[in-house]
Amino acid sequence: MRNIKGIRASQDLFDDLSPDPADWAIAITAEGEGSTPTRAALVTRPFDYGSVITYTFDPSHWNATRYSDGRRFGVWYGSLDLKTTVCETVYHWHRFVMDCFPDENRVITGERRVCDVRCDALLVDLRDRVDEAPELLSRTSYVFSQNLGAYLHAQGHHGILAPSARCEGTNAAVFRPDGLSHVRDRCFLTYRCNPTLDAVTVERQRGRTWLTLSPSTLY
Repeated sequence: MRNIKGIRASQDLFDDLSPDPADWAIAITAEGEGSTPTRAALVTRPFDYGSVITYTFDPSHWNATRYSDGRRFGVWYGSLDLKTTVCETVYHWHRFVMDCFPDENRVITGERRVCDVRCDALLVDLRDRVDEAPELLSRTSYVFSQNLGAYLHAQGHHGILAPSARCEGTNAAVFRPDGLSHVRDRCFLTYRCNPTLDAVTVERQRGRTWLTLSPSTLY
């Protein structure tokens, strides 16, 4: 499962071009006619499912993560279950909120989109290697895991299966896009937190709490 930024209610991407809806229709038609059909359109076409897979592998979007220093290659991250994707992304989202709004005493909201993605690739399974290499789960340093990722990437491996550092789940860190396919929407989520409180609520149905996490347990 891939958990990314998303919006529950769709928005018209052309409504800023003109106040006339007739012009929006012309722009949409032109965009469609200018698109080049691909063998895997659901994976590669922008505004559709492209960001779910291809975004991570575009060099302009590389950044330092657990298994990449952000300079040589990008890594696509997914989880084997929904709760793990939430724990992982709540950690990063809460860090962003605290960096931007550390003293705000109000509820801040973020919306997420979760997709199922098929992975047909051999991944190096590190789930039973934590006793030998506890640095895999370090919450303060990515030096060991980035070096490991660089080594496995250079050896041509597709990626890694590893335990999450934020909860009891399992993550996939994928180095190449060719093993990823068949993107399907699973659900939308809403994250809410007040920076003055140690709590993030997660909604699957708008207005109904599905899960509550304490960010302090994820750091």
